[in-house]
Amino acid sequence: MPTLAGLYNGFVGKADLLQPLVLLLFRLWIAHVFFASGLVKIGDWGNTLSLFKTEYKVPVLPPYFAAVSSTMFELSCPVLLALGLATRAATLPLLAMTAVIQFTYDQNIQHAYWAMLLVAVLAFGPGKLSLDHFIRSKREKSV
Repeated sequence: MPTLAGLYNGFVGKADLLQPLVLLLFRLWIAHVFFASGLVKIGDWGNTLSLFKTEYKVPVLPPYFAAVSSTMFELSCPVLLALGLATRAATLPLLAMTAVIQFTYDQNIQHAYWAMLLVAVLAFGPGKLSLDHFIRSKREKSV
């Protein structure tokens, strides 16, 4: 007869199987948020520059540099996240952007959710459903 501890361990083993899927979902969700924003920025570059000059007061950075760099990060980092390539590195600019948005432009609980998804990916990695995992496993086999 199975013990309570044995049943729980079986449950945990099954729940662990969800981890790669959950991490993939986190990556795709946050990638979509930022990539969509990047597409809006390049869709009307004149308006984007105007907003960075007048409304998005990014500290320290000149408006043109802030517009270009944020657009570049919003279009490149989500692709890396979706592929699971250089995943942890790709979270860092997006975390920085989230903090800048939250503390200088728009205080919104949604930014905390973005940060939680990004920190989860940063802390746990991209999971098994990623190019990072594939490359790492190939490299370990060749050593």
